[in-house]
Amino acid sequence: MEDKPLGKADLERVAVTDADLDGYEVERILAGPAASHRTADPAECAPVVEALGGSSGFRATARVGRMISSKDHGPGASMILASHGAGDATRVIDALRTAAKRCRTFKDVGVGFRCDEAVLQPDPGYGDESVSLRLTQLAAESEDDDPVRVPYAVVAVRLGATVAMFYEFNRPRGPEDRDPAAVPEEIIRAQLGKLGKSAAS
Repeated sequence: MEDKPLGKADLERVAVTDADLDGYEVERILAGPAASHRTADPAECAPVVEALGGSSGFRATARVGRMISSKDHGPGASMILASHGAGDATRVIDALRTAAKRCRTFKDVGVGFRCDEAVLQPDPGYGDESVSLRLTQLAAESEDDDPVRVPYAVVAVRLGATVAMFYEFNRPRGPEDRDPAAVPEEIIRAQLGKLGKSAAS
């Protein structure tokens, strides 16, 4: 794919819709071009925290967001498409991959929750380059409360100057629920297919 940043109108045009995904409903979510200011402790883990919201520490030329929900109450995903200039799309992926390798346990400073069991998954091989990771957020109202374990999954894919960031969490059905979160492959492939067709046209 040509390394040319897409404008917001172009990203809106290539973002998946209900017509592209059988069995899912697609809604717009807000996503601005500014770099994320979410922080982590230790600081080197910030790219993972930023990715939990579909963003990065790099300003984008444009960003658009979608929430993709399964009609039969199965897993879905949120997705942010971001176009970048001057090599920043590559830097987004590099920063996330590096942080995911180094950070197994860290704190999401903004929400005050710890994240644990962060593991870089095998490269799924999407697009020009991709990163997949899983982690567990330990959500508690106070330090005295037993935390609720919330599994998260993130898949970030670069196609040229565009980064597609998919993220999903698994809503625990009870204290013994240990099912990992996952981003449905059909969502990723539908979005990448539409983005790739746009680049080829």
